[in-house]
Amino acid sequence: MANARRTVIAVKGVAVEGQETAAEPFMREIVVNGEHLPVAAIGTEAQNHPVRDGSPRAAWQRAAEALAIRTLLLQEAARREIVTERREVGPGRYETDEEARIRALLDLVVEATPSEDAAVRQEWQRDPSRFRSPPLWEVSHILCACEPGDKTGAAIARDRARRLCAEALADPSGFARLAARASDCGSRSSGGTLGQLGPGDTVPEFETALRLLGDGEVTAEPVATRHGYHVIRLDALAEGQVLPYEAVRPKIAAAMEKASWARAARAFVADLVASAEISGVDLSTRTA
Repeated sequence: MANARRTVIAVKGVAVEGQETAAEPFMREIVVNGEHLPVAAIGTEAQNHPVRDGSPRAAWQRAAEALAIRTLLLQEAARREIVTERREVGPGRYETDEEARIRALLDLVVEATPSEDAAVRQEWQRDPSRFRSPPLWEVSHILCACEPGDKTGAAIARDRARRLCAEALADPSGFARLAARASDCGSRSSGGTLGQLGPGDTVPEFETALRLLGDGEVTAEPVATRHGYHVIRLDALAEGQVLPYEAVRPKIAAAMEKASWARAARAFVADLVASAEISGVDLSTRTA
């Protein structure tokens, strides 16, 4: 018998079920404690679970797991007759009703265990060098500017930046002269010098490039940002100093408490799964 026609469901923009395709074996309806989660709902949820290899099966599996767990949590919130108001999660953005009920449920049943000072100190002592003051970079650059969205201008700026990058790498000592001659930034008047920068002082792409450079090094390729293409030289690096335990204790304790909360939440979900009747998806490995 011919396969029934279905509403098209796309995973990462690729139709995986619909009028032109039959359902794959992994596309099954899920039933959680008698509540049916239709195939269409799983297909819609799959859009929120991209996978590296673009596999529809993997995206489907993640979506099925997420929907099943969400359903278990909502069923438990209903059983406990939880009623709550939606909270603002950003400027003008609020939780959905389902998100609010799940958050209120977890607030009620999940409790993080505060870490004793000895445990916090032990975590710090594992590697105190992880906890440093912010670094400082002394930086020079050459900018080949282009307008955002101008593909032609961007291509011209990129090609010019590549030529300037090759010149800078061939003669690092002449960087200031090259910047004064060719940069589109106002820093050209000081040989491209930007002075000292710290984390957050520049755009993310620029900062990422800085973190990969050593003293006196020039980027091997131009760095693209919304301003254009940059040839960057790290003139000097001041590593952040290792901070004393007293300065970082609150940060470590907060991170450990957050991890404790996450473990307790996973354990709560695992208990719900263990006592539930679920078909169509295996949650045993997800909650282990």
